[in-house]
Amino acid sequence: MKVVHTIQELRDHLQGQTRVSFVPTMGNLHEGHLSLMRLARQHGDPVVASIFVNRLQFGPNEDFDLYPRTLQRDIEKLEAARDVYVLFAPSEKEMYPEPQSFRIQPPDDLGDILEGEFRPGFFDGVSTVVLKLFSCVQPRVAVFGKKDYQQLMVVRNMCRQFQLPVEILAHETVRETSGLALSSRNRYLSDAERAQAPQLYACLNAVKQQVAAGANDLSEIEQQAIQLLQQQGWDVDYLALRRQRDLLKPSSEEIASGEPLVALGAARLGSTRLIDNLEL
Repeated sequence: MKVVHTIQELRDHLQGQTRVSFVPTMGNLHEGHLSLMRLARQHGDPVVASIFVNRLQFGPNEDFDLYPRTLQRDIEKLEAARDVYVLFAPSEKEMYPEPQSFRIQPPDDLGDILEGEFRPGFFDGVSTVVLKLFSCVQPRVAVFGKKDYQQLMVVRNMCRQFQLPVEILAHETVRETSGLALSSRNRYLSDAERAQAPQLYACLNAVKQQVAAGANDLSEIEQQAIQLLQQQGWDVDYLALRRQRDLLKPSSEEIASGEPLVALGAARLGSTRLIDNLEL
């Protein structure tokens, strides 16, 4: 595996390649990330991964400075897995040699709801860095995990509207046997909090069971789920039932008729914010 730190080195290694698969990450790799690399390898060659902690998607009170940076360990994991040809690990100066005054802004009805409501500017930062990485790598295929469901939709819509020649592939969320979605932020959890953490996924499953049993009052479904988590000590940002196709609120008729839905949640255990979702 080649490890490069500059855009020019990256382009030199990829010159003439037309079937590049790409997996962008912020590092601190776990099995969920490695599964994205395996999927990428099935759909293109060579596979490029990136590790870059993107300041633009962190709010002023978020964990940019504390976000785990484990580059050497990440390199060892990727070398052992043998799925990646080039790892692009740029510095902040390499990605942003001058202030990033040009930004991508998703539409309000997608970028300012759910995660966007509680993390203002988050999807502006995500869209901007993804577009910039696509410009550097020029992949034919890029792989994103479904755990970041709204992010996946933002990236897909951005590629469609800008006519980017990149196919976006979605990988199912990888979970522990308890149901807890793998996440770099899980390392922030204490032992007691880690034992509680699967409750978020259990709550999403409870929403799924309610809908399957015939419940169709959106407000009641969401409020019961929120109360369930709050009773177990969680600080809930949102627990929402939305249409898969656009993340807008479904009508009672749509819920009852079998419209493809997704339950999404974001909540804190102590100081650790976890997100998860479950397609219905």
